[in-house]
Amino acid sequence: MNTQFSELTDSQWEVIKDFFPIQRKRKYDLRNIADAIFWMLRTGCQWRNLDSKFPNWRIVYYYKRKFELDGTWQKLNDFLNEIERWIQNREPLASLVSVDSQSVKVVPFCSNDKGVDGNKKINGRKRHIIVDTMGLIIGAIVSAANHNDGNQAQILFNRFRERLKRCKKVLGDGAYQNGFDAWLAAHMSIALEVASRPETTRGFVPVKFRWVVERTFSWACFFRRLSKDYEKTVESSETWLLLMNCSIILSRMAPSAK
Repeated sequence: MNTQFSELTDSQWEVIKDFFPIQRKRKYDLRNIADAIFWMLRTGCQWRNLDSKFPNWRIVYYYKRKFELDGTWQKLNDFLNEIERWIQNREPLASLVSVDSQSVKVVPFCSNDKGVDGNKKINGRKRHIIVDTMGLIIGAIVSAANHNDGNQAQILFNRFRERLKRCKKVLGDGAYQNGFDAWLAAHMSIALEVASRPETTRGFVPVKFRWVVERTFSWACFFRRLSKDYEKTVESSETWLLLMNCSIILSRMAPSAK
């Protein structure tokens, strides 16, 4: 994975341009807008301090929010996931997925959807994601950190039901045994397998297949916008997770410079 921001190459833009309304001439180039959004994701800059080589921050924010509300980012994420799976000779939809959550701190001015995770001792929000066996994010939701993992997993899987039509098994930890396993079997005919390290072991032990979801969370370390939750709304937080996934896949498509 690239550890430094680079603007979209011609080949990368050709792959994703049809998801943006480029049919008519505009004052601002949507490719430049997309570059600005990915730059924000990578650097974690404040909106008002957006680099002057990009359009005014209000314009960039307008399009980021517009594509968030109309589902463009989710559609783009689904499309890029299918391309990456096709490149790896896999079916478009996954048959085996992993689910997990990550509690993160929020900045002081974020007051909505915030709570304390009693286990992690973190006052903030919790990211819930579904990934395939390659670690690609299929779906993500963000909630207050004090929300139960099993309850949020029901919301997550119900929201992305269409992307899980081929799924037969879900890997998760013990937090998903209190009702979610029964809900999953009854409503989606999917089995939950609880995977955890052996009790006799000490320290970090990678668990088969489930380690990929931990790796996905670790990828966020390369995107400063995700180092904490800086967003006033959980919808915006979810968008940045999808954009991280899109950025990683795009970087694999064109690793060389223009």
